Amino acid sequence: MAGAVMTGANGLRCAVVLCSWNGGRYLPQQLDSLRAQTQRIDQYVLSDDGSTDDSWDLLQSFAQEQRAAGVDVVLHRNVEASGYVHHFEQALARADADVLFTCDQDDAWHPEKIATMLAGFAGDPSLLVLHSDARLVDGAGVPTGRGLFDVLEVTPRELAAMHRGDAFDVLLRRNIVTGATMALRREVLALATPFAAHWAHDEWMAMIASMHGRVDTLERPLIDYRQHGGNQIGARERSVLQKHFGIGVSRRDYLKRQVSRLEELAAKSLAIPAISEAVEDRLSYAKSRRDLPPPSFGRIGHVWRELQRGGYHRFGSGLRSAFADLAGLD
Repeated sequence: MAGAVMTGANGLRCAVVLCSWNGGRYLPQQLDSLRAQTQRIDQYVLSDDGSTDDSWDLLQSFAQEQRAAGVDVVLHRNVEASGYVHHFEQALARADADVLFTCDQDDAWHPEKIATMLAGFAGDPSLLVLHSDARLVDGAGVPTGRGLFDVLEVTPRELAAMHRGDAFDVLLRRNIVTGATMALRREVLALATPFAAHWAHDEWMAMIASMHGRVDTLERPLIDYRQHGGNQIGARERSVLQKHFGIGVSRRDYLKRQVSRLEELAAKSLAIPAISEAVEDRLSYAKSRRDLPPPSFGRIGHVWRELQRGGYHRFGSGLRSAFADLAGLD
């Protein structure tokens, strides 16, 4: 461990859960950033998803090094690739710590990331998930001049809602949580597994956590979020937007997928009446947009009814979403 390494905050044990798949080009830099953390890491779960490059060799070498330093390491390799969502579900289940940090293979964490986030959990027992902003960098690690929240157009109103404990309302409208920047209490896994079929692992865990406790945001960047052509999710600016907003997918397919996602969430929320009612309201809005009639005068009435119900303003972009529906954009 490089630098002055601190022990866990208030006795909280932390685990870094790193999943790799053909990430040998950038993985050494991510591992270096883990070595440089000021907070001692109690456990690593290092899992490879059937890579055909040197990713597995790099993980084995790092595991040997960390074990020699007295760190608990769980090392696993899938014979065949299972996909990033299922891979993270498998890997997270192997972790044995109070706070789990999901780790991508191609970023670089700032040295104070774990210490900063672990202190947040130690100071708030109700906090289930914490995530941060990120500095976007190119393939060579050079900052692009933009941050993740900037690209996602996260608003001051959304940030204020997250801070006052209203993350559920924010996340029900749209996801702003990215796995590379998040940490979660281990009990979130019991609430969120098995992961839903139509959700990414990070947004699903954040959404479920917001139904049961606090999800909060750190407005400072705590990682360099690398943009390059080989990321599984999230890398290039367009890919960031595609993941969070469905850009690059036909509008009709996007709306169909939204309904499927919300049906999964509705089934998960049945035991929490107030939450279930809000999810059903969001689902009704999604179905209304999915089931728009062909462009005609009939569509005007359909959109007008949803405007009167308030769905466009609560769950969409207000009049902008309504006009998009009227125009019949697919």
